[in-house]
Amino acid sequence: MTITTVTLLKRRAGMSKADFIAYYEEHHRRIGERVLAGFATRYVRRFLHSMDDTEEPCDADVVTEIDFPDEATRDACFAALATPETAAMIAEDEARLFDRSRIRTFSVEERHSQL
Repeated sequence: MTITTVTLLKRRAGMSKADFIAYYEEHHRRIGERVLAGFATRYVRRFLHSMDDTEEPCDADVVTEIDFPDEATRDACFAALATPETAAMIAEDEARLFDRSRIRTFSVEERHSQL
């Protein structure tokens, strides 16, 4: 059974959406790929764009989805991410990109509808 985590991330103040996306895809994504390798089976970034063309404040600019084959692998990954060296590397890069006080991570319980 696949286990999915979803993280809501807000760009840091003063950073344009275009610069945010470019930095995430050119730099932060590569860190994610490196630290998730061997644990995750899928790592997706979903950048949010308003459908009404407004730039009203929103709690998130990107939703990341990470799939794991099972809870044990997810837990092992999060333990590896929490080691001092890895946590420091991630935090340093996150400070360039995100409002870290607003990061929220969730475990997903998925339900499907027949349409």
